[in-house]
Order: sequence, then C-alpha cells, then structure tokens
Amino acid sequence: MNTRGRSCIQRPFGVVCGGVRMGGCGERSPGMFRQGLAVVAGAVVASVVCADEPVLRGGVLHYPEGLAIPRSMTPTEASFVAKHPLGGTRAATTPPIGEIRCASEYEPMAGILLAWEGGGSFTNIVRQMAVYITTIGDADVFVACDSNSEANTVNSTLDSYGADMSRVHTVVQNTDTIWIRDYGPRYIFEGECRAIVDHVYNRPRPNDDDYSSYFKNTVNHAYYEHDLVHGGGNYHLNSIGRAAASELIINENSGMSEPEIVDVWRDYLNVETYIHDAFPTSVDSTQHIDMWMQIIDDEAIVISNWPQASGSTQDQICDGAAAYYASLGWTVYRTPAFTSGWTHFTYTNMVLCNGLVLLPKYNDISDTYDNQAFATIAAAMPDRQIVQIVCDNLAYSAGVMHCICMHLPAHAGGVNPTTCVRSPLGGTFEPGDTVSVQWISDDDEFDVVNVDIEFSSNGGQSWTSVVSATADDGLFNWAVPDISTSDAVLRVLGRDSDGNIGGGLSGTFEVVGTTVPGDVDGDGHVDVNDVLLVVSNWGPCDGPCPADLDGDGDVGVNDVLLVLGYYEG
Repeated sequence: MNTRGRSCIQRPFGVVCGGVRMGGCGERSPGMFRQGLAVVAGAVVASVVCADEPVLRGGVLHYPEGLAIPRSMTPTEASFVAKHPLGGTRAATTPPIGEIRCASEYEPMAGILLAWEGGGSFTNIVRQMAVYITTIGDADVFVACDSNSEANTVNSTLDSYGADMSRVHTVVQNTDTIWIRDYGPRYIFEGECRAIVDHVYNRPRPNDDDYSSYFKNTVNHAYYEHDLVHGGGNYHLNSIGRAAASELIINENSGMSEPEIVDVWRDYLNVETYIHDAFPTSVDSTQHIDMWMQIIDDEAIVISNWPQASGSTQDQICDGAAAYYASLGWTVYRTPAFTSGWTHFTYTNMVLCNGLVLLPKYNDISDTYDNQAFATIAAAMPDRQIVQIVCDNLAYSAGVMHCICMHLPAHAGGVNPTTCVRSPLGGTFEPGDTVSVQWISDDDEFDVVNVDIEFSSNGGQSWTSVVSATADDGLFNWAVPDISTSDAVLRVLGRDSDGNIGGGLSGTFEVVGTTVPGDVDGDGHVDVNDVLLVVSNWGPCDGPCPADLDGDGDVGVNDVLLVLGYYEG
C-alpha cells in the first residue's frame, strides 16, 4: 500500500518527482535543468522517476490535497486499472436529436473552467490564467474547489492579484486533479442551446470523472454521455465539423473499431474525425493531440516543429499532419517543440479566449524557442493579445495550460433565453391525442425560470396559448385540439429572471380534425364571409366569440391574418 502519496520507479531518462524534475526523491527543484542520462564506462545508468501518487485505501483510490498528480497515469493508477478496467460503470445516454454543432475554442467564449488542485506550483499558474481571462479575455472563470474553505482561498487569492471578481465563480465540488481538459465537459450547441457531452475519463480518478455530471446542474445545461474511454485533450476541432484525435483513442477502446469510434463522435458531436498517429510515449506520455496541434480558425492550424529532432518519429508525425491540412487548403503555422528527458516542451498547448491567447513559456529551455513561438502566434492571430506564462511545472507533469482548462462557449441568444424543441419533430395527430412536448433551454445567466408554450395552425403566422409560465422541466403533455391543418407548429418560449423571452419551434406536423382553421361561420370553407364576420366582431370579445380565432379574447389583426392564411376565395 502506498501511504506517502509518492512512488519511485526506474526509467532510463530524466529524474522526475511528482512530474517535477528534482535532484533527489524527496526534494523538489522545479527550476533545475538536470541531465537525465549518466554515462559511466559507456553504459547508460538508469535514473529514478518519482511521481506524486494517489493513496489506495480499502480498494479505493484517494487523492490527498496538494499533490501534483501528473496528467499521465501514475504507477499506482496503472496497477489499479489492471485490476479494475476503465469503462462499464455508467450507461451511455441517447445522443442529442436536435441540430448539432460542436463548439470550437476560437469562437466567442462565456467562460473557462479551471480546478484549484496540485499545490502552489500548479495553482500559481491557475491564478495567473484566471486574472488574465477575467480581464483581457473578457470571460468568466468557473473554478472547481473541494470545499467552501478552499473557495474562500480562491476568492481572496484572485482578488488580491487583480482578477475581475464579478467574473469569478467558485464551484464547490470535489475534484482529484487539475487536468480538467481531460475530464471536463465538452460543449455542443443543440439548436441554439448549449449542451454538455461527457465521456468515460481515461484515468481512475472518480471525482474528476463525475465532475461534468455535477457541473451540468450548476449551469442548467442538457447533458449527454457516450461510452468512449477518452481524455479530452486528445481532441481538437473547428466550428464547421472537422476534428482530430490521435490513435490513442483506438488503443483505449480496444473493443471498438476505428469507424465505430468515429461514429460515436459523429452521433454526439456532429463532426468528422481524422485519426492521426500518436507520439511515442517516451516523447509524450499522454499521447494527446493538444500537445502538438491547436486549431485556431475554421481552416487554420498550429502544428509543432522539431528543429532539434529532425527526422524523429514525432517530427515525421507533425510534418505529415502539416502536409495533410495544407492539402485541404488550410493555413498551417509551425511552432518549435523540444524534449528534455521525459519532459515535452510545447507551445501548441495554448489557451484561446476571445481576444486573448495564453501562450506557454519555459525557464528550462532557451528563450529562442519562446520568442519564435510568440512571433508565429502573433502573425497567426494578429487581433488577439498574447500573454506568456511560465509553465515548466506543468510541463514536468506531462501537460501545459490547455490541459488545465475547459471552454464554455457564449450563449447563442445574447440576453434572451433560447430553447430547442426536441418533440414533436413531425408526424400526424388526431384531436384528443396527447403529445409529449419536450425541450431544453439555455440562458446567458443560466436562469430560465419558466416557459410559455404556444400553438400555430398556419405555420407560425399567428399563435394561440397552450400554457403560460409552466415549469422549465423539459416536458409538457399537450392535448391536440380539434382542428384540421397540415401546417401545425408549437413554440416554447423561455423566460429568465430579468423578464427576457426567447425560444424555438417544433417541427411541422399535421392534425387531422374536423374544424377548418379560419372557418368562422362553420360552413367548411374559408372565404369572404369569414373575413366579414371577423371585421363585424372587431374588438374585445363578450361571451362566445367564434371570430376570436387566436383565442386572445380580442378580435383583431391576428384573426384577420389567420383567415387570410387559409383563404380559399
């Protein structure tokens, strides 16, 4: 049993403790650049690699606060997974059924998700990111905290360093590690509503794996889950349906073929995914694609280049990817990458947030690389402000800034709520049928308080109320009225706490009834007599009022329009 939260194993390159290069197995020296090879009498002497580890108690992994758990799987975790394989603990949901678009990282953002984990060497970077995101980045931050006490620490820390505190939201929910890119929520738009797509986290970190299902309640977003074992950093996409992952995804889901895996992403994200070769684990232990590429526009991409490792496997993979995207007509930018021992120094692991780019820089390698990367990104994104943050401590733990954040896209409706009506999408109904009206909703402040449901028999030219201010619980059973129309439609209008209203439409459906819309005199035809009856009854209704076709208690313009919409002459 590991009781100290740290284990040591033999590896041929580099000395790493908790993912941080060090001089010995008990002391950290994050800024020390240390040779990983010792050559004695022509032989390579294996050095020691130490990693902060979870603690196994009662058959369950526990993650003590303050440990810098690396992004890659630790020896203790690997041993646990050998006995308790990942996946199979949760059932996949049905895929979204509305019009789906997966959100890119370069489009407008409402916020960035972060986790306050890993001790000072990690949270110092989280703190800097939060300050820049809430000021230059013009976005909120949602910081996962293990307790109210930790939330208070986060608030006081960010306030003291100049964050815009109106944009800081602490989410009190346990997490195990800082690597929220890999376990956090991936966002789609279903219609004009943001929704979360989750996966099985490719690490045995239970609180991390559960975080997306908790966060959905914080923001009141619809939630879907597929059954791929996956780390979110092994995925990049643009806003028009193209995506990329490394072949790690195939290795992690050995019971599925590549086409089956691609189909899952197609069903849940509406994207076409290209699978690239993966880096050797000796170069990047995670094999995640965000360690060597970043998509920055619909047809623009940044890919690593390896000036000190020309012809290496990783160099060939990057060159091949660059050629592939160039062949598609994309603009390809190249930034340098470098390895030292087991540490992968990369610049593609950047964070885009509205007008801001958070770009890594490193103390342990030459400034030349930092400067080259800055110049390339400045040329690639001249309208964004670039801020460099020293990220050696993250790199020692197999990740950088992109790995410790997740993007929350901006609401599609501005200040007005949006809804996506999921049922009915079509069909034919008879009077008296009960139709299940289903919808999801969204709002810029996550606070749709109730909804109105309305019915139109003429394709939306006029509307009658079905129910007002009913609960926004996504379900209402509607009794179909006696009306005959092939152009019926429902709309669900969300209302937020500020009184803003907005919503979406169902599919068009048919009602096979006995009453003809617009037939005021009941003769089975819509003609001039019906128009005259509407005009002659103009004004507020007093008692039975057949001319009040839209049911609003007043005979007026909408009633005339309804008659004209079905006019036969």
